[in-house]
Amino acid sequence: LIIAPLGSTQTRQNSQPRCDTGVETAEEAVEPAEPDINELCTDMFEKMAIFLQGELTGTCEDYRLLENMNKLTSLKYMEMKGISINISRNLQDLNNKYASLQPYLDQINQIEEQVSSLEQAAYKLDAYSKKLEARFKKLEKR
Repeated sequence: LIIAPLGSTQTRQNSQPRCDTGVETAEEAVEPAEPDINELCTDMFEKMAIFLQGELTGTCEDYRLLENMNKLTSLKYMEMKGISINISRNLQDLNNKYASLQPYLDQINQIEEQVSSLEQAAYKLDAYSKKLEARFKKLEKR
């Protein structure tokens, strides 16, 4: 757009300034040529898609890792369950064997008590025999 001299209704089509004195001219402000907005939007969406794909891939990998960890943990717990079942079975067997041996253990305890009382009786008998021997020797000397 060119501004014509004051009072003139004439406009110029070209943007060349006039060299006339007293005539004021203006040129249209032209912005520097920008890349096509559609290309920029397409580029932005492509890069955003790559970014989101990377984020989703990372998340999927995290979930796969978590799933594998859960499977391994489940297997470990199943193994521990088998071990605890075996321990429980062996403990039950030991308890049954102990119960079957209990009468014999009771007999052993009774025998031990009897041996202890026999030992005490043997000590008393020994002490009494020593006293008798001493008396006998004392009587023999007379």
